[in-house]
Amino acid sequence: MATKKKISSAVKAYRQNVKRRDHNRQLRSRLRSALKSIRAAIDTSDLVAAKAALDDTFSLVDKMANKGIIHKNAAGRYKSRLVKRVASKGKAA
Repeated sequence: MATKKKISSAVKAYRQNVKRRDHNRQLRSRLRSALKSIRAAIDTSDLVAAKAALDDTFSLVDKMANKGIIHKNAAGRYKSRLVKRVASKGKAA
């Protein structure tokens, strides 16, 4: 019965995958936190804070789309929905 050999390239690939997965999780978590905070600002009718956070959030969404963390259509959808929410709260206020 033959013993299994560790393929060094497979071991390295696994290490890289773990590292990348952790990094991508951190980035995705940062994105979700930013989205939650801006949604909370919109829901509390704090439009000044919401509009201020809009540019930062847009930048973050675009960065995540460019890095491949989220799909570019998902990025567009997030941005569109945020703008719509801010605009609808602006009309209501």
